[in-house]
Amino acid sequence: MSATAYAGTSLLASLYLADANTPAALAAVSAAGAPLLLTSWQQFELENAFQLRLFRRESTRADLASAETHLIHDISAGMVAVVALPVASVLPIARQLTARHTALVGTRAFDIFPVAAALQLKATRFLTLDTRQRALARAAGLRTT
Repeated sequence: MSATAYAGTSLLASLYLADANTPAALAAVSAAGAPLLLTSWQQFELENAFQLRLFRRESTRADLASAETHLIHDISAGMVAVVALPVASVLPIARQLTARHTALVGTRAFDIFPVAAALQLKATRFLTLDTRQRALARAAGLRTT
């Protein structure tokens, strides 16, 4: 796999469940022009984000079922690539990012981990809707959209 993109969970949630950020998520994915990587960590975060949408009454069970169907379709079509995430290898990268950038950018651990994962997986782009996470990804040398 040559060019790949790692997407933050909020962007993924907006990509599969319509909300105010959906147009920005669609534009980012379109501009990336590369398959999205999907790890088991992202799948867990996405499942949690979907359930939170139910709790907040922002989505219905039918919405969630449709989102899951679309995700499965995108995986089958090669637009999303399911990849293994070696967590033990990501943590040292995350710690380095923390030491170098947190005091400057103001990122939290849950902002840092996806950037570290993208670096470990050698993603060529990092897609996010979060400004601090985007700043961190850029500081770490990732192209952002």
